[in-house]
Amino acid sequence: MNQTFRNSESLPLTGVKVVEFSHMIMGPSCGMILADLGADVIKIEPFPHGDNTRRLNGSGAGFFPTFNRNKRSLVLDLKSKAGHEVAEKLIDGADVLIENFRPGALEKLGFGYDRLSSSNPALIYCSLKGFLSGPYEHRAALDEVVQMMGGLAYMTGPTGRPLRAGASVNDIMGGMFAAIAILASIQERTKTGKGQLVRSALFENNVFLVAQHMLQLAVTGKPAAPLPERISAWAVYDLFDTGDGEQIFVGVVSDTQWAAFCKSFGLEKFHANPDLQTNASRVLHRSEFMPDIKAIFAKMTLKDALARCEEIGLPFAPIAKPQDLFDDPHVSQPGGTVDVVLPNGTCTKVPTLPIDFNGERLGLRLDVPRSGEHSTQVLRELGYSDADIATLLVENAVGADGASAEDQQIRKLA
Repeated sequence: MNQTFRNSESLPLTGVKVVEFSHMIMGPSCGMILADLGADVIKIEPFPHGDNTRRLNGSGAGFFPTFNRNKRSLVLDLKSKAGHEVAEKLIDGADVLIENFRPGALEKLGFGYDRLSSSNPALIYCSLKGFLSGPYEHRAALDEVVQMMGGLAYMTGPTGRPLRAGASVNDIMGGMFAAIAILASIQERTKTGKGQLVRSALFENNVFLVAQHMLQLAVTGKPAAPLPERISAWAVYDLFDTGDGEQIFVGVVSDTQWAAFCKSFGLEKFHANPDLQTNASRVLHRSEFMPDIKAIFAKMTLKDALARCEEIGLPFAPIAKPQDLFDDPHVSQPGGTVDVVLPNGTCTKVPTLPIDFNGERLGLRLDVPRSGEHSTQVLRELGYSDADIATLLVENAVGADGASAEDQQIRKLA
């Protein structure tokens, strides 16, 4: 199917207004999902220079441009009276509020759920935290922290070497579950007319991820071993070295695939072996055939191995690096990525949400915003005049580092 982008005028959440107080990944990923689905997401950034995530480097350099497309940026000083009033006015007309700051931070500024819901009963207030209710709920958390304490790092590395997963899995999935809760609350609000407080948390997300390993103990009576040391559920589910110095992952996960694999790779003697007729028995006799399989792949080039596995319909994969995906022919298909502009002016591609609607992906309506890029626009929509906006700028209640030429003109009114 040749995928295209869905018309931005007919997106599912068109007309839904979201106010986002967030930084790093968890909150922004939730806001981006809603924004990609059509919501008007206004990202409130701290005065004067906006979200500190913008200035991360190293492994954090990609956070902001990955999770903040399709949003508008408003820079406010929430500690100033005027900035506080702007935020209150914005929230009073919002459907959803998202926040992922430390516990109690927004409450201290006067933006807790109880206070805001009294003036906007339909507000859906979503807090994304480290922990849900319990002994740990006031602790600070990071993705790596909960991976270590939640068993995921233990499962990822070999014994004695716990290793965090190679992506921010809890942050991103925590944002996804928050979005699910928000969507469910929007649906419930159509029946009740009332909003509610919903929460998502890193630790509970991590526990959900490792539940399959918890239940492995319950079912088998044996604790799960770290994945590098696991006894695979399938007899052939391995990484193989090819003759040209590359590697390929191959899985043979059914008896039908085993038959096709043996026929294609000249392993008929193993297919005929009565001890190898089922996957369960093959798992017990891996030592009998694995040396032969490794020797076959060691004589093949990666290109030939990939072609052979695709021909017979096996699950297989080359070992790619993240940067390789820019040139991956599947990722590069229409709809797989959108073009965004980085702060330094470089144009690059960023993956779209991994869903489609009748073959249509969710595209780009707004580029990754500059800090305060939409401050003037949002203030006007709230009823502020240009003179009012100029006053807010002078009072340092509002910032517009990424101001347009029009914004610069308004500054001159001050």
